[in-house]
Amino acid sequence: MNFKHSLIASIALAAIAGTAVAQTVRIGNQGDALSMDPHSLNESLQLSVTGNVYEGLVARDKDLKLVPALATSWKQTSPTVWRFELRKGVKFHDGKPFTADDVLFSFARAAGEGSDMKSYTNDFKEVRKVGDSAIEIETKTPFPILPDLLALVYIMSKPWAEENQATRPVDRRKGIENAASFRSNGTGPYRLRERQPNVKTSFVRNGSYWGKIEGNVVNVEYTPIGNDATRVAALLSGQVDVIEPVPLQDVARINASGKSKVLQGPELRTIFLGMDQKRDELLYSNVKGKNPFKDKRVRQAFYQAIDINTIQRVVMRGASKPTALMVGPGINGFDASMNTRLPYDPEAAKKLLADAGYPNGFEVAMNCPNDRYVNDGDVCQAVAANLAKVGVKVNLQAETKGTYFPKVLKRDTSFYLLGWTPGTYDSHNALNALMRCVDEKGSGQFNLGSYCNPKVDELTLKIQSETDKARRDAMIKEAFKLHADDVGHLPLHQQALAWGVAGNVQLVQLADNFMPFRFMSVK
Repeated sequence: MNFKHSLIASIALAAIAGTAVAQTVRIGNQGDALSMDPHSLNESLQLSVTGNVYEGLVARDKDLKLVPALATSWKQTSPTVWRFELRKGVKFHDGKPFTADDVLFSFARAAGEGSDMKSYTNDFKEVRKVGDSAIEIETKTPFPILPDLLALVYIMSKPWAEENQATRPVDRRKGIENAASFRSNGTGPYRLRERQPNVKTSFVRNGSYWGKIEGNVVNVEYTPIGNDATRVAALLSGQVDVIEPVPLQDVARINASGKSKVLQGPELRTIFLGMDQKRDELLYSNVKGKNPFKDKRVRQAFYQAIDINTIQRVVMRGASKPTALMVGPGINGFDASMNTRLPYDPEAAKKLLADAGYPNGFEVAMNCPNDRYVNDGDVCQAVAANLAKVGVKVNLQAETKGTYFPKVLKRDTSFYLLGWTPGTYDSHNALNALMRCVDEKGSGQFNLGSYCNPKVDELTLKIQSETDKARRDAMIKEAFKLHADDVGHLPLHQQALAWGVAGNVQLVQLADNFMPFRFMSVK
């Protein structure tokens, strides 16, 4: 380990040093939540952390089933209108009462400038109060799965946001901060006690929480530990109680330690590559005057140049499942019969590139996080090495997610890696956020390469309003086939979860990689 890494490791260990306190859980994660603002970044780690402080109208239980939260019940009163009865007697952490005005404010905030949650609200026509204890959401078209969208749209206090000049979300693309970046005021089971970005964030149990907290944990200390070896050492030495993720090469060592164990399971997230298909000239390539990614043959060449089985075996150490689809098993609409990848074939890739006018390949920059997904930097290096074999020189730019996400979310990229777990556990979410043509209202908000097929858009809208499951599944299949035939993105794999947990800690590992503190207990 060089001096720089030693210094980083020392700082990380110093931040988590201390004697274990009863009913305290110390979590070491490879990354940090980038803000405490619940609408600033639609990313699982971010929403998992802030979801302990804030709540939506609905929530997910241990089986990921939809359950009441700030709404006690909901019903469809017409094909385009849903009514939600709001929970009475709920207070925000500052003591102010939860009201219908907070819901209207929060949905407008989530749909507004700077929000990263627009894809959840882009088909809302109007949100309105019905008295003091109910709200109605009217959608532009029938929307039978609307309640499933709302678990991750967290509710803020309108008075608190106004008092703290935080009525607009923190815009991660522009690096704008406000009071909601560092402070919070939710209704959730835990309160934010202290926020030190990239050092440590502390939470304390909300003694006046309206619901049941199943675990016994009072204090939670969350520390980002980017270095894999430091993170594992912290777990094995007892300086932290939970780490995520466990480096795949350390699973056996942790399990053999007698002090900790590794919880492993399938994750709903799909890892994929995207390409700029909109600009007439790529921002970061030696090809001038045209965009090679507008040619399907180039996109397919990239796909067939990637040796996904070797990536699974060597880089992921078997802890991944190669995929041909943008959603995985466990997501409604997943069709195993379609999940067959194009064959790995470097010679075919070379011919496709030559046919497209690039017999000697070309250069392109690739953006990749190195602390967000399992072995993400190594996956990108493997892809770059694969593409080099067919003549494509990849200038890899791997960086921390703190700088990576603001860059790619403003589409300052030509070629990028991203992971996606549909927040609704339904294929419509991936279609709407990743594959739909981009507009300013939130459609295709994470379609960072601006792939666009009007037929896919048409089907996405029909899928949104279709109530017959067989017809809906058939339309999902058709939309995915169109996207696959276009080679709209390059799906790679679903990664597996691996959490390291001390022997005296009990928690629930969810397939969406969320880590609710309310399910944690210390023996």
